[in-house]
Amino acid sequence: MNRESPGAHPDEPHAPGLAQRLNWLRAGVLGANDGIVSTAAVVVGVAGATAEVGPVFIAGAAALVGGAISMALGEYVSVSSQRDSERALIAKERRELADEPDAEFAELIGLYEAKGLSHETATQVATELTAHDPLAAHLSAELNIDPDDVVSPWHAAFASAIAFFLGALLPMATILLAPHPLRIGLTFVTVLIALAVTGYVAAWLGGANRGRAVVRTMIGGALALVATYLVGSLFGTTVL
Repeated sequence: MNRESPGAHPDEPHAPGLAQRLNWLRAGVLGANDGIVSTAAVVVGVAGATAEVGPVFIAGAAALVGGAISMALGEYVSVSSQRDSERALIAKERRELADEPDAEFAELIGLYEAKGLSHETATQVATELTAHDPLAAHLSAELNIDPDDVVSPWHAAFASAIAFFLGALLPMATILLAPHPLRIGLTFVTVLIALAVTGYVAAWLGGANRGRAVVRTMIGGALALVATYLVGSLFGTTVL
């Protein structure tokens, strides 16, 4: 059943559960981007120091596993803090509504007046919303929180870890399977194409300029690869 508002535009997000979906999508895109860049940087750096495949594989595998776990833990801690803050604000608002309902009602009217409504219209809106769900009305107007759509840290953690793992497989597979003379160059090209995709998706999710995001992401990834390759070349044998 479609529960979107009857007046919603089809290309705008209004459906219930939006925060949850954006939460794991954001974590997934960031995880994939980090998996691509960090693992590629490690394997390119090691490949810049040695022509042997074994050290490249070991370093890449360690970066992949450690990075996926680190990303999952980071997302879990970050989103847990956000969730705890939202729950604390919800509990505080619930107490205030129970202890001072008249003051809270007057505050709600004032909030809508501050948004440009007349006193009469603001009072009518506050009255109707309070009759329907006073807690939701105050959370939306005061804090922009949906009590039924609090983000899940587990969703973010799993999405980030899986996306990191899948993103890291791309540079790993490229540098291990490509012919020896071409492996670093092909890894550069593959990584930059993948970063263009993740940059585009991240901008699309956030409604930002997609071209600028793609360029920014590709430049950052290229700098990381060049830097680690130079480090590997300085301490090993150049293999190009």
